[in-house]
Amino acid sequence: MTVAASSTRPELWADVRRVISLAVPVALAELGWMTMTVIDTIMVGPLGPAAIGAIGVGNSAFYSFAIFGMGLLLGLDTLVSQAFGAGDRGDCHHSLSQGVYLALFITVPLMALFAFMPPMFYALGINAEVSRLAGAFVTTLSFSTLPLLLYGAFRRYLQGMGHVRPVMFALISANIINWFFNWLLIQGHWGMPSMGVVGSALSTCLARLYMALLLGLFIWWFERGLQPGFRNVFRKPDWVRLQRLIRIGLPAATQILLEISAFGAAAVLAGRLAPVALASHQIALNCAAVSFMVPLGISSAAAVAVGQAIGRGDPLDARRCGFIAIALACGFMACSALVFFLIPGPILRVYTNDAGILRIGTGLLALAALFQLFDGIQTVATGALRGTGNTSTPMLVNLGGYWLFGLPIGYVLCFHYGFGVYGLWWGLTLALIVIALLLLYSWQRHSRQLLRLAV
Repeated sequence: MTVAASSTRPELWADVRRVISLAVPVALAELGWMTMTVIDTIMVGPLGPAAIGAIGVGNSAFYSFAIFGMGLLLGLDTLVSQAFGAGDRGDCHHSLSQGVYLALFITVPLMALFAFMPPMFYALGINAEVSRLAGAFVTTLSFSTLPLLLYGAFRRYLQGMGHVRPVMFALISANIINWFFNWLLIQGHWGMPSMGVVGSALSTCLARLYMALLLGLFIWWFERGLQPGFRNVFRKPDWVRLQRLIRIGLPAATQILLEISAFGAAAVLAGRLAPVALASHQIALNCAAVSFMVPLGISSAAAVAVGQAIGRGDPLDARRCGFIAIALACGFMACSALVFFLIPGPILRVYTNDAGILRIGTGLLALAALFQLFDGIQTVATGALRGTGNTSTPMLVNLGGYWLFGLPIGYVLCFHYGFGVYGLWWGLTLALIVIALLLLYSWQRHSRQLLRLAV
């Protein structure tokens, strides 16, 4: 064994441990985030397929644009992690304050957009009962916009500095609040009115307010007594820094919008089918989204680890951390695929015992098993690229993969060849395969360029 090889091996395992220490709490936090939607879906389940479908359509419509707003804040991943890696805490504070301003600025247009959504559900031809319930759900959920965006800014700041456990704690504990108010308000307990899907939306609003306040408190706690101190966070808007945040965040936000809205479009198209098909789509998508939360957390860890390594001036470590994160995601998603393929029935029965949903959902989970590995690769490669500041490549790849390739194929298979909801899922599966392969190649090429520039 050469001296170089023996010295590299401890560095490799140190990087593995560092990525895992970042990834595990963030992955658990992402699972906590997804669990809120799962809890909502399960707890409205007794109200019937229309209520389940309304939760699916309403959440898809809301997140298609709210996630765009949160995506604009993803520039904090790059700026905070690189500044922290370089030892410049004051610059970390500066980015946080501008992230808070950005959250405030984009809240109003987003809420105005949500106000126009309920009539659109009818215009898109979605089942009338589903449209009525989804409209009421989105109208109430829109009041969580500002807390959600502030939570996003606080979270990105904490993660960029390596403080990932508070994010995990906030999301896990928020699930308790969400569950309690769901129980209290959906069917009415302790003298409260039975509010149905509106009660579910209101409980989510309260949980998001709690998350924003808690993460703000954690930031204050971590910054107390440090120099430069916490009061330096409160600064006037810096248009140059805001432009830099937007320049990095806008492609990232667009990429997320393209991805989320692709699945939202699939939900809208499924809404043209029978309510049982839409409910099956929503439940299977929930299951796939739960497994996706783990590589999504690993993706955030990859962005932070890569960004901090670049801030330290170590592109070799950045490249190594990126590939370590991709390997971790592949391992988890391979296990997830086996679970979906081998035991779909028990998974689906967590949501419902409806025979029609169980029959359709089993086939959809088989397709979900097929795309698990590729879903993990594409999201972690996106995070690794974001750590370098490259957010435009994932945006362009998602545009082509979903909207020019996968969705058109899914539409044709669903409505012209009679595959129904399975056709939509075949289109999404093919899109994910193409996107994953292109982004893996992009990370390989981009990380090599970083090494050459450092020589």
